[in-house]
Amino acid sequence: MSHKVLVIEDEPTLARLLSYNLTQEGYETTVIDHGGEGLQAALQRSFDLIILDIMLPGMNGFEILTRLRQHGIRTPIIILTARNAEEEVVQGLKHGADDYITKPFGVAELLARVSAVLRRTQQDEGKATIESNEKVITAGDLSIFPEKYEVVLNGETVPLRPKEFEVLLYLVQRPGMVITRDDLMNIVWGFDYIGGQRTVDVHVSSLRKKLELGQQSVQIESIRGVGYKLVLPKKLGTFK
Repeated sequence: MSHKVLVIEDEPTLARLLSYNLTQEGYETTVIDHGGEGLQAALQRSFDLIILDIMLPGMNGFEILTRLRQHGIRTPIIILTARNAEEEVVQGLKHGADDYITKPFGVAELLARVSAVLRRTQQDEGKATIESNEKVITAGDLSIFPEKYEVVLNGETVPLRPKEFEVLLYLVQRPGMVITRDDLMNIVWGFDYIGGQRTVDVHVSSLRKKLELGQQSVQIESIRGVGYKLVLPKKLGTFK
């Protein structure tokens, strides 16, 4: 069975180039030229690989990356970046991209990177651990289900607002790392959000109150003037 590849690219010539060469190589290729429509396709359909441009109408590639990872979509993603745009590469990898290709690129490089990412993914699938056929992150007394936006503490469901959940998920995936308020703003609310950093503080404060009932619950520490850091329970010290 051929691999299914989703290409989200709005430049017609490049989109045709990608579609033609991928199809010639035996991949089943779908091309979408709008960011929002591309996101919906990636959420609703199953693909083996996504090739994603950064500058798109409707929604940029960084936001698509963020939303896919927040929804638990682990499909490998290759981003297309402009020449000398190191910041795009860094941001893309931070947001969850698996690899990148710098424009302009040759067909041989494109096909080699696609093949390499798919090969790594197949190897990783043999190592993945899935509990009860659904993805779950455990940290202390917490069980977090990314696909369902659900958090369970000591066997009881914790009622979190969507943005509270997304803040917690981002922090718990990076235990011990200091995350700036700007990073949380961009990841959870998007680059176009015009509200202030106070929004982040309010959501973190609410999260703390809802999680403090667990004896082995994670702790969200404030790093003055910077942001926040999630600390795992000392007795447990595990994250999986």
